[in-house]
Amino acid sequence: MLRTMKVKNKLGLIICTAFLASCGSTPIFEKSYVFEKGEWKQNTKPSFIVEIKDPTKEYDFVLTLRTTTEYKYSNLWIYMSTKTPNGEKAREPFELKITNPDGSWIGKKTGTIVENSLNFKRRKLPLKGKYTFVLEQGITDSNIDQILDVGLVVEEAKTP
Repeated sequence: MLRTMKVKNKLGLIICTAFLASCGSTPIFEKSYVFEKGEWKQNTKPSFIVEIKDPTKEYDFVLTLRTTTEYKYSNLWIYMSTKTPNGEKAREPFELKITNPDGSWIGKKTGTIVENSLNFKRRKLPLKGKYTFVLEQGITDSNIDQILDVGLVVEEAKTP
């Protein structure tokens, strides 16, 4: 009897997992960089290597930053350098707004953690191969504290 219940529970878990997995697309890349002691130092440059197998497709990129509620700025400038498979390089600045003008949090707040995201929809990468994305913080302070981690997710763009 107990064994039958365990088998049914496992079967139920497998069916549930398969159902949930079919609900959303699986990212082709998902990785986070955790900052030591919650500090993003100017010389710390998280990098992510993403392999693009099909350059004919469009991709959605999501850059996520998690801070604590003790983060003292209303935004964060981030520079993203991109290196293509053939060695070409580009560098772009992005502003990530963290609080509204009234000081309320823009992102998702859970306890003392705030998660903010930058979404880059429908980007096409022209070459097959490995792309390297390097992030730099763009604040004049040499260290920014209360930064927990930064992550990058890349997935095939969903058809409209």
